[in-house]
Amino acid sequence: MKILVVCGAGASSTFVAQRLRHAAQREGRDLFVRAGVPGMVATEADAGDVVLVGPHLASALSDIERDAATRQARAVLLPEDVFGDRDGTRTLALVTAAMDADRSERTPR
Repeated sequence: MKILVVCGAGASSTFVAQRLRHAAQREGRDLFVRAGVPGMVATEADAGDVVLVGPHLASALSDIERDAATRQARAVLLPEDVFGDRDGTRTLALVTAAMDADRSERTPR
């Protein structure tokens, strides 16, 4: 699974991405996590399965969601206190919830 963490300039998303990567490794999960900026969602064909959006980009969320949907990805707004998630476990839980929601939406009823 590929995760793209975006923020305004790529700096704060780097910390979130690193913590998320470590949390996934501790749980034996195979995640490819990288940091970037919102423009990457629209321009990179393989941006990710989940796009985590920094809380300071809440006003741009609808545009990011639209761009992510064109890549069959789900955008998730990170909570305001995400930078306090020192071990990445809460962020990993958000990724897991997003993927579970995506699977249930794609499952025929």
